[in-house]
Amino acid sequence: MGTMRLYEEGVASSPQIEIKHLVNMIFKTTLYKCLPIVVVLLVVVQSKSYAGGGFPVRPGRLTLSPSVSYFFADKQWDSHSNKGPFADNGKFSSLSTSLYAEYGLSRRFTLSALIPYAANTYKDNTATYKNSGFGDAEVGIRYYLANINYKYYFSLQATAIIPMYTNLNLGYNQKGGELRLAFAGSGHLFGKNSYFILENGVREYFGYESVFQDRYNATYGLTLDKKFREQISVSFGGFYASSDNKAFSPNPNTSKNFAFNQVSVSYGHSFSKKVALFISGGTFVTGRNTGAGSNISASLNYHIDTK
Repeated sequence: MGTMRLYEEGVASSPQIEIKHLVNMIFKTTLYKCLPIVVVLLVVVQSKSYAGGGFPVRPGRLTLSPSVSYFFADKQWDSHSNKGPFADNGKFSSLSTSLYAEYGLSRRFTLSALIPYAANTYKDNTATYKNSGFGDAEVGIRYYLANINYKYYFSLQATAIIPMYTNLNLGYNQKGGELRLAFAGSGHLFGKNSYFILENGVREYFGYESVFQDRYNATYGLTLDKKFREQISVSFGGFYASSDNKAFSPNPNTSKNFAFNQVSVSYGHSFSKKVALFISGGTFVTGRNTGAGSNISASLNYHIDTK
């Protein structure tokens, strides 16, 4: 499922082999620090590209949303949130794609699924390190708990997390679960229709040195025209992860304790009632034990009414 390649000059002596091994370890350390970002970006793209995330879905409506995101970082935050460059002019980039699907089962229940894929590259003055493959598949069911005058909605979603890889460079390779609570509503601002979505999800990966995560996001959007074809939104989101293993070393466990906050802006255009395009850009503003960078993304939403 995943591939890795390390490009270096040939070595012959034992000391040089040891140096090569040390460099390889450093690359893996840096890559592991950025991998959680890649995983969450796939989810962030999906959630930002679909304004209906906290609103009920029409029974029988299927929404398909392919997305692509590019992330770049040449700086990092250490375990004390001190920001600095990667060693040896290092740079990390990731091109991520995903397919998100959502189906309205009834007025209260919605089924969703996410399949992600990522191609990651880290390079500096001495070498290049690459890997690619599928990530964690997600299958969830959302229940709409209540509403206030059919204007404000409360929902709870349960999600199962299933790894589609064995290469630890692509994630924890552990099954997990998530519970996410959302509050969404609509209104008016400056004479224009507006909406907001507040979300918070707690996630647990099961296995050795299991990981606890808290993902939160707040989005506020405005519809720019009376035909509801143009919209803009601003978002603030964050990610916090912790586990019993708090050591920093060149193995996947180093990705089990980190945090960051991101701000972003998104523009959406509806070509018709069935097709819409969303373009987003964001940057990470604070962090701990992770890369510091920016991302751009695009998502196409296509609605199919089966009933």
